[in-house]
Amino acid sequence: MIKRSIMIATGSYLPERVVSNEEISAWVDTSDKWIRQRTGIRQRHFADHTELTSHLAIKAARHALEMAKLDAEVIDLIVVATTTPDDTFPATATKVQKELGAFNGAAFDIQAVCAGFIYAIAVADNFLKSGQASTALVIGAETFSRLLDWKDRTTCVLFGDGAGAVLLRVIDANNNENWGVLSTHLHTDGSERDILYVDGGPSATKTVGHVRMNGKEVFRHAVSKLSSVIDESLEDNGLSPNDVDWLIPHQANRRIIDSIINRMKIPTEKVLVSIERHANTSAASVPLALDEAVRDGRVCAGHLLLLSAIGGGLAWGAGVVRFGLPVHSWYYRK
Repeated sequence: MIKRSIMIATGSYLPERVVSNEEISAWVDTSDKWIRQRTGIRQRHFADHTELTSHLAIKAARHALEMAKLDAEVIDLIVVATTTPDDTFPATATKVQKELGAFNGAAFDIQAVCAGFIYAIAVADNFLKSGQASTALVIGAETFSRLLDWKDRTTCVLFGDGAGAVLLRVIDANNNENWGVLSTHLHTDGSERDILYVDGGPSATKTVGHVRMNGKEVFRHAVSKLSSVIDESLEDNGLSPNDVDWLIPHQANRRIIDSIINRMKIPTEKVLVSIERHANTSAASVPLALDEAVRDGRVCAGHLLLLSAIGGGLAWGAGVVRFGLPVHSWYYRK
């Protein structure tokens, strides 16, 4: 028998305020046509001044718990992936823990920007498989609108706010039962740090700073590195693109997504895309797209998912997951 992390439920939350391309066009020199042609984005959600990253994360977590029909007391690990924490310290995860009443284990944040959710899944999966936890809440949550420079039309149109969450539970499985998190693959190249970063922070300045990006270089690296890590994930599991039910890529730019699926020869109908409605929500983008598809019935138990994302660092990664619970109810350990 081996231990496997089973993805049993999803949740998400988007702030109520919807900001269209037309509204942004009144603030900066851009247009709906320009944004759509270059990014595929039609709208995004922005948190209001009373909403913090923790608020978004808590609501997404509660939706996941409701889907799983579990009480928060069973959670013994909370990992929040975010670039926009409420405070310098303590971790935003501690607020999530407090509000949920999940005091039976550890709670902490990780920072890998847009790749954060993949990194968080990898961390939680290793905790569960090593026996250090039995039920993990993994959240990607961002209020990225707080980092935008509204004088820079090349970046301010790209991002939105939101949160997505998944619940993982450990099971004992036979070696031939390929359910749950099958593998994760993480990479970082700090030499490319300066093509995507925020020019401020507590160690460097007194201000938070704004997003700075070399769009051409980010595009080039995103296509090549995500294609490579997808290949790596498939090869490691002895899979071909035809075996995958759903590719869930980071929702950064529609042209990046199209370039990857063309290079990988993955059918468009097997790719979950939500960027038109959500824009780039950084660490929240993959779980947001996943939860939307779970709730509308596209993603079902037994489907093979390939998750991938890249962000500042550069940090990128992928994960292969057989979604949902195995058929037999005895897998579900209370």
